[in-house]
Amino acid sequence: MPMILTRRALLMTGAAGAVTLLHPFTARAAAGQAHLRILATTDLHCNVQPYDYYADKPVDTLGLARTATILEGLRSEAANSLTVDNGDYLQGNPMGDWAAHGGMKDGDVHPVIAGMNAVGYDAGTLGNHEFNYGVPFLEQVNAGAAFPVVCANFARTLGATPLEDDLWTKPYVILERDLVDGEGQSRPIKIGVIGFVPPQIMQWDRANLEGSYATRDIIEAAETWLPVMKDDGADIVIALCHSGIDTAPFEPGMENAAYHLARVDGIDALITGHAHSEWPSDKYDGEGMDHSNGRIHGVPAVMAGFWGSHLGVVDLMLTHDGDGWSVQDGESALHPIAQRTEDNKTVALVTDYEPAIDATAAAHDATLEYIRAEVGRTDAPLYSYFALVADDPSVQIVSLAQSWYVAQLLTGTEHEGLPILSAAAPFKAGGRGGPDYYTDVPAGPIAIKNVSDLYLYPNTLCAVRITGAQLKDWLERSAGAFNQVKPGLADQPLLDDEFRSYNFDVIDGVTYRIDLTQPSRFDGEGELADEAANRIVDLQWNGAPVTPEQEFIVATNNYRASGGGHFTGADGTTTILQAPDANRDVVVRYIQDQGTISPAADANWSFAPVEGATVTFETGPQAVAYADQIRARGTKLEHVGPAGDGFERFRITL
Repeated sequence: MPMILTRRALLMTGAAGAVTLLHPFTARAAAGQAHLRILATTDLHCNVQPYDYYADKPVDTLGLARTATILEGLRSEAANSLTVDNGDYLQGNPMGDWAAHGGMKDGDVHPVIAGMNAVGYDAGTLGNHEFNYGVPFLEQVNAGAAFPVVCANFARTLGATPLEDDLWTKPYVILERDLVDGEGQSRPIKIGVIGFVPPQIMQWDRANLEGSYATRDIIEAAETWLPVMKDDGADIVIALCHSGIDTAPFEPGMENAAYHLARVDGIDALITGHAHSEWPSDKYDGEGMDHSNGRIHGVPAVMAGFWGSHLGVVDLMLTHDGDGWSVQDGESALHPIAQRTEDNKTVALVTDYEPAIDATAAAHDATLEYIRAEVGRTDAPLYSYFALVADDPSVQIVSLAQSWYVAQLLTGTEHEGLPILSAAAPFKAGGRGGPDYYTDVPAGPIAIKNVSDLYLYPNTLCAVRITGAQLKDWLERSAGAFNQVKPGLADQPLLDDEFRSYNFDVIDGVTYRIDLTQPSRFDGEGELADEAANRIVDLQWNGAPVTPEQEFIVATNNYRASGGGHFTGADGTTTILQAPDANRDVVVRYIQDQGTISPAADANWSFAPVEGATVTFETGPQAVAYADQIRARGTKLEHVGPAGDGFERFRITL
């Protein structure tokens, strides 16, 4: 049976003598009416302290300790409140790596859980990154949580129906609380909280999950479990959906299913995430998307950014009919922890919530010691400001390390002698992360923090064996990062803002050019969109054209090799090597082996000329200092000037 927690009062009051600002729902609630405020975080990725461990400096744009300050204030504005987390809390920064790689001992409370316990959560769900360190470690982490973690579509085995699934954790929880109405009368309420994770975890973390676990479609699980929750006495239901908003027609197994989940009968509030974006906002449009009130198909919904950048709030007005509570009205809103001024400066909107700082202080200090350990040196800077428009040193060093290591592991095998290529993508390339979200390692010592900056995720090294035809389509998928360009036109936008930089694989070991006059062969999800389109031209290995039947080994990571991003030739069936080593550790070993690295990009890819055309793109302000290096490699680059939101605009003549 699902877990049932003991009842506790939800009434929050300000300090003695303080004037408390009340939400309109609280202010106008009458007898039999009550305001319930749901406070939500998502995609914390182990960011509790407001600290950038990659840059080794405090920052104002992230951290649960900042979000919690807003949370405490908003609790006092409502008669009743509930605090939930929507997943991806465990992995995502060096503190998470430190804890997973020996920093956390048996019986210890994981630092992110310690921070969340200090804030006071009522429930949470799983995100896809919870599985990056393996399920046994996740079990150890969740054991320290002072709140239940639920998930209705992750199982050890699947049955004939969702009700027969052997679920890994409880599908939902019934929280029994006392709700205070407009006249101050306390009445009991049963709040159901259910959770969902993207089914794609079976691809993304195949090494940790295959053969022992399974997933079910989010909508299928919801349609089965929601009536059960009502039968179990839930007055209202909150869905914690670690899944983004995709208004495309529904398909079973959708990664971003929150839009369609809002249509399932019985959900009173929807918490969404995974996409590292915000709702309500004008970023999403479509039938049933109400920006003004934050509703999706009439259901109040919120997506609170990432890394603690925002607190999501859903306000519900409830009415009691004598038998139970139901939702009369609802709306959602976002509360950021920082903002950017007109002169492109970041201004903190809140200070630290000290209980969260104190709860993670020891882990923070240990993480600083961990990230500052030197592993080698570089005789040239490593930066990613131009990683999406030219061959790049920060991607190059990862590729060199991967191919170096795979060559050793394949020695003496049936695959020895085949050309070894290496695929790597820029993880920090601005975009949603903002104008400071770039790798920038100066020449000199390289520490663990720098390697973590180069390679953000705890992926493990894999190698696939593919044909020349598959290789070309792999690159065609990457080339979807760019908009189509017309000859003779000036200052056309180069980058497709919806394309994720981690899907822009550069393949080292071959040379090629990208013809931007062609449409993209693949759409944003990796599905074939235009069979006649060919952006990849002059694809060569060892100075000769690559033939369709030619065979190659491509060093990559487990996410890509198992189907992540939907690349031709990388669907799990072509994998010939699954190394136990993390890609990040391989980079460390390579640097240690070399002593001093020389990460100059070799310009193995470029754009094909387009007569009379120029394109523009935006990057971080520090890019100006490196522009001459890009020009020296043959790119006709000009600095245009500020682009807004802290970015700088550059022009390329094609």
